Amino acid sequence: MFSQVSIGLTCLLPLCAVALPTDQRPLILNGPKNVQAVRTKLKHAEIIPTVIDDFLPSLTVSVLWSDAKAKLGNTIEPDHLGEQPTIVLHDDTSPDGMHSTSDMSYVVTLTDPDAPSRDNPAWSEMCHWIASNVTTAPNTFSILPLPEFGLTEETESTDGGPEDVMEYKPPGPPPKTGKHRYVFLVFAPKNGTTEPLHVSKPEDRQHWGTGKEGGGVREWAEHNGLVPVAANFIYSQNDKQ
Repeated sequence: MFSQVSIGLTCLLPLCAVALPTDQRPLILNGPKNVQAVRTKLKHAEIIPTVIDDFLPSLTVSVLWSDAKAKLGNTIEPDHLGEQPTIVLHDDTSPDGMHSTSDMSYVVTLTDPDAPSRDNPAWSEMCHWIASNVTTAPNTFSILPLPEFGLTEETESTDGGPEDVMEYKPPGPPPKTGKHRYVFLVFAPKNGTTEPLHVSKPEDRQHWGTGKEGGGVREWAEHNGLVPVAANFIYSQNDKQ
C-alpha cells in the first residue's frame, strides 16, 4: 500500500511555472553542495552513465525503511529491505532561501542494474518499483539541513494521488553474485505539466519490459517523457558469497 510513502517537498524553482529541460544534459556550473555531492556519488558508483545520463539533481531524496536508510552508497542487508520504504523529497537548492510548493507530480523508481550480478548483468536492468503521481501535501515543507541526506521532518501526503504502477519488489540478490546497486531515481515530466501522470507499466520487470539486454529505467523514462530530478542508492548482497 502506498500509505507508507510520505512527501516533504519544496521546489528548486517555481516548477509549476518554469518548464524543465527538454533533454538530459549535465547541469554542472554552480550547483549547491548537496546536489553536487549526489552527482559525484552517482558517477563514482558508475550509475552515471550506466543507469542514467549525466544530470545535476534539483531535489534530494531520503529513502527510509524501519531499520535502515539509504545514504548514497551504504550497504544494507536484504532482510532490512522487505517493506516498502518511505520516500521524502527535499529542496535545498533555492539560492535565496525562498521556497514555494509545487503542484507537479513526480515518479519514484527503483532499479537493479546488477542482475543477476554486476559481472554478468544478463537480466539487467530489473525493475523493482514504480510509483507515480507523488506530490506534496498542501503547505507542508521539509526543512534543511539534511545530515547524511537523512530525514529531518516527515509529513504525510493526504491527496490520495500516489499509486503503484509496479508494486515494490524487495531487493533479493541471489547467492554468490556480490553486491548489487539498488538505485532510486525520481523523475518529473519533461514538459512541466501539473496534470496527473499516466506512465506506462513495463510488460516485465526484467529489462524494464524493453525486451533487450541492458534495457532499463532510462529508456522507460524517455518513453514516458520524464527527466531525472533526484537520486539515491544502496548496495545489498546475499549472505552466501
